[in-house]
Amino acid sequence: MSNIRKNISEVYDQPDLSIKGVQYVDTLEQFVGMSKIVGAHVQFVKKGDDINELVHRSYPEAKVIASNLPEITIATINPDKVSTPQELNGTDVAVVKGEVGVAENGCIWIPQTMKEKAVIFITEYLVILISKSKIVNNMHEAYKAITFTDYGFGSFISGPSKTADIEQALVMGAQSARGVTVLITED
Repeated sequence: MSNIRKNISEVYDQPDLSIKGVQYVDTLEQFVGMSKIVGAHVQFVKKGDDINELVHRSYPEAKVIASNLPEITIATINPDKVSTPQELNGTDVAVVKGEVGVAENGCIWIPQTMKEKAVIFITEYLVILISKSKIVNNMHEAYKAITFTDYGFGSFISGPSKTADIEQALVMGAQSARGVTVLITED
């Protein structure tokens, strides 16, 4: 290190790297618009609405619904109570809670709050509950707001999984859920 320092002829101040991300006039409107662009269905949950009924109405054919949220009484499997992640195979709908929504790109931070995180990725359809007050403008704000649980894992999810790598055709659900519904709740 000393050899490097003695051979430096000019010293420059470090640049200011503080970045202020994009700001929106209406963060909620931007989030809803971006969520739809990336393929998610967005619904608003009013006070008094039954989330179980909203999930059932959105996915009436679902037989296996996974969730560890106490308010989701229609869940048929709890990802905290399975012995192995393989037991979650065949999950039609998983209902999880998002911690931070990002208006810039429509993604939602989902911390691992269940024993088996596989449920987020193995399910056919993912329902994410997010509080309207937890929606921020950009990823800079999101990274400041995210927290990790004892599991030490989380994931940003933005709409359904899709790829066009397979025979140049758009395939939904290639790596994860093929459909995402975002339920925006009141505080």
